[in-house]
Amino acid sequence: MPASKLDPIDRKILAELQDDGRMTNVELARRVGISAPPCLRRVRTLEESGYIRGYHGDVNARALGFEVQVFAMVGLQSQAEADLSKFEERCRNWPLVRECHMLNGEVDFILKCVAPDLSSFQNFLTEELTSAENVASVKTSLVIRCAKDEPGVPFDVLEDRLRQDA
Repeated sequence: MPASKLDPIDRKILAELQDDGRMTNVELARRVGISAPPCLRRVRTLEESGYIRGYHGDVNARALGFEVQVFAMVGLQSQAEADLSKFEERCRNWPLVRECHMLNGEVDFILKCVAPDLSSFQNFLTEELTSAENVASVKTSLVIRCAKDEPGVPFDVLEDRLRQDA
């Protein structure tokens, strides 16, 4: 179901949960202006429909000792669907790879990796990533600092677009 099929209350529920997934159903219902039982039904429906994929804590990687964050741009020798799928599956099994995105253009995949230190990342890079089947090239960029890390979607942009389409 496209976002335009959601009513304003559903979109408000999603926006509120995106900002604070730990609030109680009673608080969520208060914020969106409905009573708790229908709010809970709506949340369950949004979960079942795939709009809400899960709930998690936003942990501080550096505070936990993961000092190194690297983006790795990976080029494959073959872009056949079977080879792409095999590489994606391998990425899902590498703990240091936190995100894996297939791209259009010069680079086939970009990986967001975290590691406790540069030595650990270097070991992963040389022993796992560059030696993986079908990997033709890897270029890495070490993150110096993060200026913005905003998960989710900008609901204000969605609401503006829906108003324009109406």
